[in-house]
Amino acid sequence: MKPQVAVIMIQKLRFVLLMVLLPLAALAQQPESTRVAPIDTSRQVQLDNVDIAPNAVDTEGWLLLDKDIQTELEGAVYNLYNFKYDKAERQFRSLRRRYPNHPMPYFLLGLSTWWKIMPTNNQTKQYDKLFFAYMDTAITKGEALYEADNRNYEACFFLAAAYGFDGRLHADRRDWRKATVSAKRALDYLEISKEANGLSPEFLFGQALFNYYAVWIPENYALLKPVLLFFPKGNKSLGLQQLRNVADNGFYVGPEARVFLMKILLNEENKPEAALPIARYMASTYPDNAYCQRFYALVCFNQSEFRECERISRDILDKLNRGMPGYEAISGRYATYFLGWLTQNKYKNIAKAKEYYQRCIVFAESTGEVNGGFYVYANLALARLADQDKDKKAAIRYYTVVRDVSEHDTEQYIEAKAYLKKNKK
Repeated sequence: MKPQVAVIMIQKLRFVLLMVLLPLAALAQQPESTRVAPIDTSRQVQLDNVDIAPNAVDTEGWLLLDKDIQTELEGAVYNLYNFKYDKAERQFRSLRRRYPNHPMPYFLLGLSTWWKIMPTNNQTKQYDKLFFAYMDTAITKGEALYEADNRNYEACFFLAAAYGFDGRLHADRRDWRKATVSAKRALDYLEISKEANGLSPEFLFGQALFNYYAVWIPENYALLKPVLLFFPKGNKSLGLQQLRNVADNGFYVGPEARVFLMKILLNEENKPEAALPIARYMASTYPDNAYCQRFYALVCFNQSEFRECERISRDILDKLNRGMPGYEAISGRYATYFLGWLTQNKYKNIAKAKEYYQRCIVFAESTGEVNGGFYVYANLALARLADQDKDKKAAIRYYTVVRDVSEHDTEQYIEAKAYLKKNKK
């Protein structure tokens, strides 16, 4: 394994350990309108899906399990995931006025801020200070509740989640010291909160992801096997089973589980046909969520669902042009590449296809994501079209980019190198 790949995977492992052992966005989810049945927190618990059977826990005053609060916040959390941040935050602030000493409203406001960062692949830093302030306040309020009652597992739940998000963004910002401190504290509180993990499937979310990745990572990257010796053993099939369970039955974390499930099925399991219905559900349920839309377009493209891919890609560009929240250069890069390919191969409009490919390149360069992916393939497509047009100068220019940014064992690198060698200036 190449050194840079090892570094990336170690960072991914750190991210997973920050993320998967936490309930994370457990409060940020609401049951979708198509859910088969609401969660019954008094249902019989299947112990093969939890680590610890629920003991008698006093849940009086827990907002997490309060049905009235869940009903009240259903629209707010839907608006959050549908990128209607202002509407969502008005309700979260209303909750804060009534429960000023509870971590829930501060965590939800922080989560709303997080989803303003998310569509940019965490590149934007304009919301960092506000995000950390909300999570710090959630931690302060949660610690006060836990100090008053060390069996307040709801407080531990919020502490694990807030520390987890805090650590995740610190990791994205390469502040490994702060990320490590937050991760350690998150794991400590998660361990305590497991006493209550039979109360709802929300608590299975982190366990499911850890079970999966603790096996997947060493299977695919043998160099990292020694690192995993310090952590509990995983079970990949059980992890997927648990994740599906949470996706189907989770009251709060159902959408979050679906996001992870569709990504795992496409990227790790190489099962795009299984990822497709989940991606379709997320994109249709949250039609103004740029992240879900672009992922759905990607899966459609991979599965040759070209009509739907075209529809979603045009919708993405329309919303980007209208300046809708969350629609930015990354989503534009996806959409313009897909439309370029379709315009070239389906509609045979070469001039228009070139425009889309060139726009894709501009989008990629504007975010600095020029080391592979659509940036390479857009340049490759333009190089081939230039060669067909006998435009040697343009072909050399595009093939040079492909050669310079591609891995040396890839087909596009070999093609570019061969062309440039044959057509030396």
